[in-house]
Amino acid sequence: MPPSETLSLPPTLPALFAAHLPPSSPSSCPFVTLTFATSLDSSLSLAPGTRTTLSGPQSKTMTHYLRSQHAAILIGVGTALADDPGLNCRIEGGESPRPIVLDPKGRWAFGEEAKVLQLARRGEGKAPFVFVGTGAEVENRRKDLLERHGGKYVFVERDDRGRFKWTDVLGAVGKEGLASVMVEGGGEVINSLLKAPENELVDSVIITIAPTWLGQGGVVVSPERTVDANGSPRPPARLTEVEWHPLGEDIVLCGKLQR
Repeated sequence: MPPSETLSLPPTLPALFAAHLPPSSPSSCPFVTLTFATSLDSSLSLAPGTRTTLSGPQSKTMTHYLRSQHAAILIGVGTALADDPGLNCRIEGGESPRPIVLDPKGRWAFGEEAKVLQLARRGEGKAPFVFVGTGAEVENRRKDLLERHGGKYVFVERDDRGRFKWTDVLGAVGKEGLASVMVEGGGEVINSLLKAPENELVDSVIITIAPTWLGQGGVVVSPERTVDANGSPRPPARLTEVEWHPLGEDIVLCGKLQR
């Protein structure tokens, strides 16, 4: 893998997002930023498992800047399998976050050639913490491979459907000493975090909107509707303190989820 291209940070960019970044004094619970790139029809990719580039160069630089401002970056195992992401920061002088991969069933069969491990070996990123379900089988050779690069497996309880609860995930993030986490994908992870009442755990939302339609059949951001104890629909998620920032041909939407 060739060396990663270094990105230059425009001097005006940090001020645009200062109000939506983790505070300098961390709280007891990790600060959660939900960020992703979407098309005009709210799609993340053309089809499940298909890598789809949406962000232009300016908004891509913004994404790497946001990574430098968080202690961790989190994705689901589906994104790890489909994209083989590096999950590092390419801003000159910026520190890379700790990658976290949610893998309840231990599906991620990574090897030495995984991009995130190649970057860790070169000092251009960090090895991941892989969150697996308690009781999931973990191969010793993968455990050793992770630990040699500075990563590890972290065991988290699963619910009766075999999934993680977000409170448990964020609790494990906090126990690892990570004060902030940038949730970057994929569709299942994003939709589960936007669903009530889990969306109350989100502190900041930053969405890149690309000027394109991907069409039907893609991976769509559309959280499941839920009801309260009386069977009445919960209020839909809505952003407040909204800001819109044009970056090249893209528009970046920032806000906080209304409590």
